[in-house]
Amino acid sequence: MLDDVLGDHLIVLFCGINPSLYSAAAGHHFARPGNRFWPALHLAGWTPRQLRPSEQHELPSYGVGVTNLAPRATTAAAELSRDELVEGAAALALKVERTTPQAVAFLGVTAFRSGFDDRAAVIGRQPVDLVAGVQTWVLPNPSGLNAHYQLSDLARLYGDLRVALAGAEPPG
Repeated sequence: MLDDVLGDHLIVLFCGINPSLYSAAAGHHFARPGNRFWPALHLAGWTPRQLRPSEQHELPSYGVGVTNLAPRATTAAAELSRDELVEGAAALALKVERTTPQAVAFLGVTAFRSGFDDRAAVIGRQPVDLVAGVQTWVLPNPSGLNAHYQLSDLARLYGDLRVALAGAEPPG
């Protein structure tokens, strides 16, 4: 289980599926070498430089937070039960109500479909804001195991989110 990275006045709350065993041991989100979250975040313009996982505490200063749909660390997300994802969706709604980000971005369409019982979900902005009334986005999972998307694809899609929320400036 990893602590959430939250703050006041978040523009976006990125929601991973669940921590890898590596990330849980390291104590940082997206810590496994080969995970493309940190480079994609930077290339998309969310951070002025590529942060290291150990610098995750800096994210709220850029209007960015990170959490997971399910807290249990696993070797692969496929080890999670549908019930865990549904429970995580309910817990996420409470976090969103408390922190009021302008958008929630799920990093993984399959887990989103299961957790929110939305079989029609596709990559991009969802037509219905399913989490506490805030904009709901689904983006590709940045895991190095996700061969469907290259780093350039991730950067473009994460950048599309940033551009869509361009009127939202981070605090300070």
